[in-house]
Amino acid sequence: MLLEKMLQSQGFGSRKYCQQLIKNGAVSIQGEIIDNPKHKLDLDQLEFNVYDDTYQYREKVYIALNKPQGYECSHQATHHFSVFELFDDLLMNRGIQCVGRLDQDTTGLLLLTDDGQFLQALTHPKKHVAKVYQMDTADPVTDEQIKQLEQGVELRNEKGMYAATDVIRLEEKRLQMAVHQGVYHQVKRMLAAVGNKVEKLHRAQIGQLTLNDLPEGEWIYLTEDQVIQAKYRAE
Repeated sequence: MLLEKMLQSQGFGSRKYCQQLIKNGAVSIQGEIIDNPKHKLDLDQLEFNVYDDTYQYREKVYIALNKPQGYECSHQATHHFSVFELFDDLLMNRGIQCVGRLDQDTTGLLLLTDDGQFLQALTHPKKHVAKVYQMDTADPVTDEQIKQLEQGVELRNEKGMYAATDVIRLEEKRLQMAVHQGVYHQVKRMLAAVGNKVEKLHRAQIGQLTLNDLPEGEWIYLTEDQVIQAKYRAE
């Protein structure tokens, strides 16, 4: 790949702007300044510098964010902050998108990517990638409510039954469960259907991928293994 095209693919701006960066001597590889925009590159494990910052070439980006409360999964947030405000211009120029959505008042694991196939793999209803949620409830969680959630409940304006798996009562008013369909406000509506209410909601896991110790409001690039973990479908 040509150097100018590589820079553009990594979100540095238009082809013309990238050409100018190169001609200005701003780009170096292994300590050598490359001032030819048409310089051909081997992209395998490529690292490069633009001014004093070091970057790694990524064909696609896969990001895990520990989403804080009060952020919307929208570029045009109306009443709150946008999660995209948490990312730099390079990633925004790459056109990253949320893989599914979390409500503004829901915290936890949110994935973002510029890989359309990866996004489709995790969001298509037929894929059934499990998402694990932890929640505080308004009332104590009863054995009967757990049984109902596992057997399935009907949701207004939705077809079929919606069941949770791995339903665990963590505390008297704290519950963990996995859902597989991802319809609008599914967890909150399921709790309402069994006569309880979600007071606080946190997504802890997607597939086999967890947040580990990632601080709230921070994000990381996923490794190849983590990308596979996120797509894991329990049979």
